[in-house]
Amino acid sequence: MPNSPADRPCRIRVQRRGPLLVEGPVEVELEDGTTVASDRFRVALCTCRRSRRYPWCDTSHRDRERKPS
Repeated sequence: MPNSPADRPCRIRVQRRGPLLVEGPVEVELEDGTTVASDRFRVALCTCRRSRRYPWCDTSHRDRERKPS
């Protein structure tokens, strides 16, 4: 929730397949308590945990999708 009318809420775009797209800049707290940050205008957060750059998505989820026959 915004604290003043000038503050905008963070927007997160949820997709059926793929990463969460988050308007940045962002700080992400990992399970072990460490924090990672990005100052990009939009970041993709991995939801499949296949990314070598976790928590950032590197599109590794695409490698295992099966194509319809």
